[in-house]
Amino acid sequence: MAKRTRKTKPKYTIGSLLILLAFSFYIACNTKEEKEVKPHNEKRETEIKKSRRSNNRNNSEVLATFEGKVVGIKDGDTFEVLYDGQSERIRLADIDCPENSQPFGKAAKKFASDLCYGKTVIVIPKKRRDQYGRILGIVMTKDSLNVNEELIRSGMAWRYKYSKNKILYTLENKAREQKKGLWADEDPIDPWQWRKNKGTVYNRN
Repeated sequence: MAKRTRKTKPKYTIGSLLILLAFSFYIACNTKEEKEVKPHNEKRETEIKKSRRSNNRNNSEVLATFEGKVVGIKDGDTFEVLYDGQSERIRLADIDCPENSQPFGKAAKKFASDLCYGKTVIVIPKKRRDQYGRILGIVMTKDSLNVNEELIRSGMAWRYKYSKNKILYTLENKAREQKKGLWADEDPIDPWQWRKNKGTVYNRN
Protein backbone atom coordinates (compact mmCIF):
# COMPACT_ATOMS: atom_id res chain seq x y z
CA MET A 1 0.00 0.00 0.00
CA ALA A 2 1.44 3.34 -1.07
CA LYS A 3 2.07 5.96 1.59
CA ARG A 4 0.20 9.18 1.29
CA THR A 5 2.41 12.19 0.85
CA ARG A 6 1.46 14.97 3.26
CA LYS A 7 1.28 18.36 1.63
CA THR A 8 3.29 20.95 3.56
CA LYS A 9 1.49 24.20 4.07
CA PRO A 10 3.44 27.34 3.12
CA LYS A 11 5.02 29.00 6.11
CA TYR A 12 3.50 32.39 5.22
CA THR A 13 0.20 32.95 3.53
CA ILE A 14 -0.23 35.51 0.81
CA GLY A 15 -2.33 37.61 3.18
CA SER A 16 0.35 37.76 5.86
CA LEU A 17 2.98 38.67 3.27
CA LEU A 18 0.84 41.55 2.06
CA ILE A 19 0.40 42.79 5.64
CA LEU A 20 4.15 42.55 6.25
CA LEU A 21 4.86 44.43 3.02
CA ALA A 22 2.39 47.18 3.92
CA PHE A 23 3.88 47.53 7.40
CA SER A 24 7.42 47.81 5.99
CA PHE A 25 6.26 50.48 3.56
CA TYR A 26 4.60 52.41 6.43
CA ILE A 27 7.80 52.31 8.52
CA ALA A 28 9.92 53.45 5.57
CA CYS A 29 7.63 56.40 4.82
CA ASN A 30 7.54 57.55 8.45
CA THR A 31 11.33 57.34 8.76
CA LYS A 32 11.78 59.43 5.63
CA GLU A 33 9.25 61.98 6.88
CA GLU A 34 11.02 62.27 10.24
CA LYS A 35 14.34 62.87 8.48
CA GLU A 36 12.77 65.63 6.40
CA VAL A 37 10.98 67.28 9.31
CA LYS A 38 13.96 67.25 11.69
CA PRO A 39 16.29 69.43 9.56
CA HIS A 40 13.38 71.76 8.86
CA ASN A 41 12.68 72.12 12.58
CA GLU A 42 16.37 72.63 13.36
CA LYS A 43 16.59 75.30 10.68
CA ARG A 44 13.49 76.99 12.09
CA GLU A 45 14.94 76.94 15.63
CA THR A 46 18.18 78.49 14.34
CA GLU A 47 16.22 81.26 12.61
CA ILE A 48 14.27 81.95 15.81
CA LYS A 49 17.50 82.19 17.83
CA LYS A 50 19.01 84.58 15.29
CA SER A 51 15.85 86.67 15.36
CA ARG A 52 15.95 86.84 19.16
CA ARG A 53 19.61 87.92 19.08
CA SER A 54 18.80 90.56 16.49
CA ASN A 55 15.94 91.89 18.60
CA ASN A 56 18.14 91.93 21.67
CA ARG A 57 20.75 93.99 19.80
CA ASN A 58 18.22 96.53 18.65
CA ASN A 59 16.31 97.04 21.86
CA SER A 60 16.63 100.05 24.12
CA GLU A 61 17.86 98.30 27.26
CA VAL A 62 20.59 100.04 29.24
CA LEU A 63 23.96 98.41 28.61
CA ALA A 64 26.46 97.50 31.31
CA THR A 65 30.26 97.29 31.30
CA PHE A 66 31.54 93.89 30.16
CA GLU A 67 34.69 91.97 29.21
CA GLY A 68 35.21 90.28 25.87
CA LYS A 69 37.84 89.14 23.39
CA VAL A 70 38.61 91.25 20.33
CA VAL A 71 38.17 88.91 17.36
CA GLY A 72 38.05 91.44 14.54
CA ILE A 73 39.21 94.92 13.58
CA LYS A 74 37.00 96.43 10.87
CA ASP A 75 38.88 99.72 10.89
CA GLY A 76 40.64 101.90 13.45
CA ASP A 77 37.52 102.67 15.46
CA THR A 78 35.26 99.65 14.90
CA PHE A 79 35.91 96.27 16.52
CA GLU A 80 34.25 92.88 16.82
CA VAL A 81 34.26 91.67 20.42
CA LEU A 82 33.24 88.14 21.41
CA TYR A 83 30.99 88.29 24.45
CA ASP A 84 28.60 85.72 25.91
CA GLY A 85 29.04 83.44 22.90
CA GLN A 86 28.30 86.01 20.23
CA SER A 87 30.12 88.75 18.36
CA GLU A 88 29.31 92.35 19.25
CA ARG A 89 30.14 95.30 16.99
CA ILE A 90 31.87 98.00 19.05
CA ARG A 91 32.22 101.58 17.79
CA LEU A 92 34.68 103.71 19.76
CA ALA A 93 32.89 106.75 21.16
CA ASP A 94 33.87 110.40 20.56
CA ILE A 95 36.50 109.66 17.91
CA ASP A 96 36.66 108.98 14.17
CA CYS A 97 39.57 107.22 12.48
CA PRO A 98 40.43 107.66 8.80
CA GLU A 99 38.56 105.33 6.45
CA ASN A 100 40.59 102.35 5.25
CA SER A 101 40.87 103.95 1.80
CA GLN A 102 42.10 107.26 3.26
CA PRO A 103 45.70 108.22 4.02
CA PHE A 104 46.57 106.75 7.45
CA GLY A 105 43.44 104.56 7.33
CA LYS A 106 45.41 101.31 7.23
CA ALA A 107 47.90 102.69 9.73
CA ALA A 108 45.08 103.44 12.18
CA LYS A 109 43.67 99.94 11.70
CA LYS A 110 47.09 98.37 12.35
CA PHE A 111 47.62 100.58 15.39
CA ALA A 112 44.31 99.44 16.89
CA SER A 113 45.06 95.83 15.99
CA ASP A 114 48.47 95.95 17.69
CA LEU A 115 46.83 97.36 20.81
CA CYS A 116 44.05 94.87 21.31
CA TYR A 117 43.47 92.23 18.62
CA GLY A 118 43.15 88.77 20.16
CA LYS A 119 43.15 90.24 23.66
CA THR A 120 40.54 90.48 26.37
CA VAL A 121 39.31 94.04 26.80
CA ILE A 122 36.86 95.93 28.96
CA VAL A 123 34.04 97.66 27.10
CA ILE A 124 32.44 100.64 28.83
CA PRO A 125 29.36 101.37 26.73
CA LYS A 126 27.20 104.42 26.39
CA LYS A 127 23.72 103.80 27.79
CA ARG A 128 22.20 102.39 24.59
CA ARG A 129 23.11 101.12 21.14
CA ASP A 130 23.19 103.39 18.12
CA GLN A 131 20.76 103.22 15.19
CA TYR A 132 22.82 100.45 13.58
CA GLY A 133 22.74 98.21 16.65
CA ARG A 134 26.38 98.89 17.48
CA ILE A 135 27.65 99.46 21.00
CA LEU A 136 29.19 102.92 21.36
CA GLY A 137 31.74 103.18 24.11
CA ILE A 138 35.25 103.17 25.49
CA VAL A 139 37.54 100.16 25.13
CA MET A 140 40.15 99.54 27.82
CA THR A 141 42.94 96.97 27.61
CA LYS A 142 43.95 94.81 30.56
CA ASP A 143 46.96 97.11 30.91
CA SER A 144 44.53 99.97 31.62
CA LEU A 145 45.16 101.64 28.26
CA ASN A 146 42.22 103.65 26.94
CA VAL A 147 42.15 102.71 23.24
CA ASN A 148 40.04 105.75 22.32
CA GLU A 149 42.61 108.08 23.90
CA GLU A 150 45.62 106.22 22.46
CA LEU A 151 44.32 106.62 18.91
CA ILE A 152 43.92 110.39 19.43
CA ARG A 153 47.28 110.67 21.23
CA SER A 154 49.10 108.97 18.34
CA GLY A 155 47.45 111.07 15.66
CA MET A 156 45.45 108.14 14.31
CA ALA A 157 42.01 109.65 14.83
CA TRP A 158 40.00 112.85 15.04
CA ARG A 159 38.04 113.90 18.09
CA TYR A 160 34.38 114.44 17.30
CA LYS A 161 33.72 118.14 16.92
CA TYR A 162 30.85 118.13 19.42
CA SER A 163 32.49 115.81 21.94
CA LYS A 164 32.59 117.19 25.49
CA ASN A 165 35.55 115.00 26.41
CA LYS A 166 38.24 117.46 27.54
CA ILE A 167 40.97 114.81 27.68
CA LEU A 168 40.49 114.01 23.99
CA TYR A 169 40.52 117.73 23.20
CA THR A 170 43.90 118.15 24.93
CA LEU A 171 45.39 115.01 23.36
CA GLU A 172 44.32 116.05 19.87
CA ASN A 173 45.88 119.51 20.24
CA LYS A 174 49.17 117.95 21.35
CA ALA A 175 49.15 115.52 18.43
CA ARG A 176 48.53 118.44 16.05
CA GLU A 177 51.41 120.45 17.52
CA GLN A 178 53.78 117.49 17.31
CA LYS A 179 52.53 116.58 13.81
CA LYS A 180 51.90 112.99 14.82
CA GLY A 181 50.28 110.52 12.45
CA LEU A 182 47.72 112.09 10.14
CA TRP A 183 48.66 115.57 11.40
CA ALA A 184 51.91 115.24 9.45
CA ASP A 185 49.83 116.28 6.43
CA GLU A 186 49.34 120.02 6.05
CA ASP A 187 45.60 119.73 5.55
CA PRO A 188 44.29 116.23 6.40
CA ILE A 189 40.71 115.52 5.33
CA ASP A 190 38.56 114.29 8.18
CA PRO A 191 36.55 111.05 7.62
CA TRP A 192 33.08 112.64 7.58
CA GLN A 193 34.18 115.07 4.86
CA TRP A 194 35.89 112.22 2.98
CA ARG A 195 32.68 110.15 3.02
CA LYS A 196 30.71 113.17 1.87
CA ASN A 197 33.12 113.83 -1.02
CA LYS A 198 33.07 110.17 -2.05
CA GLY A 199 29.29 109.97 -1.71
CA THR A 200 29.63 106.85 0.43
CA VAL A 201 27.00 105.62 2.86
CA TYR A 202 27.94 103.93 6.12
CA ASN A 203 27.69 100.16 5.88
CA ARG A 204 26.68 98.67 9.20
CA ASN A 205 28.03 95.26 8.17
